[in-house]
Amino acid sequence: MSSAADRDAARRALAREIALFRFRLIQDALDPGLTAKQRGRMVRSIAAGEHPGPLGTPVRVSRANLDRWLRAYRTGGFTALIPVPRRVSPTTPAPVLELAVALKKEAPGRTAAQIAVILAAQSGWAPSQRTLQRHFAELGISRARPDGSVPAAFGRFEAERPNARWVGDALHGPLVAGRKAILIAFLDDHSRLVVAARWGYHENAMALRETLRAGLASRGYPKVVYVDNGSMFVDSALRRTCAVIGAKLTHSQAGRPQGRGKIERFFRTVRDQFLVEITDTAAIAETGSARTGTPVASLAELNSLFDAWLHQVYHQRAHSETDQTPLQRFLTHGAPVPVPGEILDEAFRWSEWRTVTSTAQVNLHGNLYDVDPSLVGVRVELVFDPSDLDRIDVRVHSRSYGQAAPSRVRRHVHPKAAGEPTAPPVPTGIDYLRLIEARHTHSLNTRLNYAHLANPTATAAADPSPAAPTPVASGKPADSPAGQTDTSAGRAPHEEDWCYETDLVALTTLANPAGSGGDPAAVPDPALDAELAGFAALLTHHHGTSPDAKPDAEPDAEPDAEPDGQCEGGRPQVAS
Repeated sequence: MSSAADRDAARRALAREIALFRFRLIQDALDPGLTAKQRGRMVRSIAAGEHPGPLGTPVRVSRANLDRWLRAYRTGGFTALIPVPRRVSPTTPAPVLELAVALKKEAPGRTAAQIAVILAAQSGWAPSQRTLQRHFAELGISRARPDGSVPAAFGRFEAERPNARWVGDALHGPLVAGRKAILIAFLDDHSRLVVAARWGYHENAMALRETLRAGLASRGYPKVVYVDNGSMFVDSALRRTCAVIGAKLTHSQAGRPQGRGKIERFFRTVRDQFLVEITDTAAIAETGSARTGTPVASLAELNSLFDAWLHQVYHQRAHSETDQTPLQRFLTHGAPVPVPGEILDEAFRWSEWRTVTSTAQVNLHGNLYDVDPSLVGVRVELVFDPSDLDRIDVRVHSRSYGQAAPSRVRRHVHPKAAGEPTAPPVPTGIDYLRLIEARHTHSLNTRLNYAHLANPTATAAADPSPAAPTPVASGKPADSPAGQTDTSAGRAPHEEDWCYETDLVALTTLANPAGSGGDPAAVPDPALDAELAGFAALLTHHHGTSPDAKPDAEPDAEPDAEPDGQCEGGRPQVAS
């Protein structure tokens, strides 16, 4: 039924409802036993109130309309109460509408707006876009495709038993460790069971190989493998795998993905129920904001979580279409027979064809292999594991001629066999150069450079009564009692940290206070006297050998003599 017929039927039904509403209002006033005065009082009371209208909204009716309906009913009965549809003459000329229809049929891809533009350019006037759309809908030509064909109707398809048809596809998922993760999955068309699924970073033949191998090893042989026209699905490796296990490889028609609706619906479930709970740890580290969900830092962790969700949630929940769980429906006809290991090994080996050279060699991706000399000039099949190019089987028409002997091997894996990237190493936190810098700084702090000591003569002249030596914050004052520590430094002093900020010759003056006006009652310290005497002798020798020293100055000690108490490593040695 066309849309115009639908609108006409709806219009007639509404008119009947309006007639029933009118009759319900005037039925009491139609009583022949009422006098004119009584009927007038009743009609006025009906006009004064509100009544539920035919569309459900409250309405008020005037007395004039009520009197008109009473007269119409007495004249024509109930039919006279049905409103008469308006007869409006079309304002758009028929030739213009016919031309618009011709333009639409000439190029079905033209829209009503485009046709209105063409009509205006041709005749200087055109009906509105909505008028043209309504006219095309009444004629049933608005649903045609650009090529003029009517949209095709697709029936619902389902495989008759488990493993009769596997549907494969790929889903681009979230970022994991800063890279996009891709799910490659295969779905059993009969039971909706996921027979194989694996997350990875690549959408290539190697990723497909790892996924499909796990499915065949656990779920058995499929009769048909139905995939799209992606690069990994049209690769020769998949064709060889299906040929070895006896499965028919079928690709969907380009531009018609309707046959893969089941796995697309599964991917929607994955997005709505699994991926919504996943959070990338790298994204959290970059933004610094907390996000809800389970943080995932690696593909191994993502695959572990997905396997748990797949077996504990998806496979155990009744499907809305089959009213059975996918696992229960898959096992209806018994457990499947897994593919034996030797067949799996053969199914997932790759092969390439080469012609044997006159030197009885073949070239495979830059590698040279020696083969049987009887095969010179023969086109042979090289069968190999893509992850190990050291072992190459040579075959001619399915007959084996043994293994090729590697002559020159430059590549040990196939160029397409790029594995998943390894996780970045965990930083140790060791900064080698900073360690060297800290060690060098420490060595400078603990070294005493004797060439930078002050001139004792100039120091004594500038200050006849030198003050007591001033140690650094971490040192120990010369006049502090034995065993007392300087708590201002935050730690106990150490002998290696003692560094004095005064002339060492001044220490000799302090060691002999009687000669400098000090306290005669001070008790001399033999160990300090011996140490200061050694420093004084070393300084005298240093000034005697300097370029500006007097020629007749003689040192107090021999140049090669080592005075007692000399510093070792820049620290004064304390005599025991």
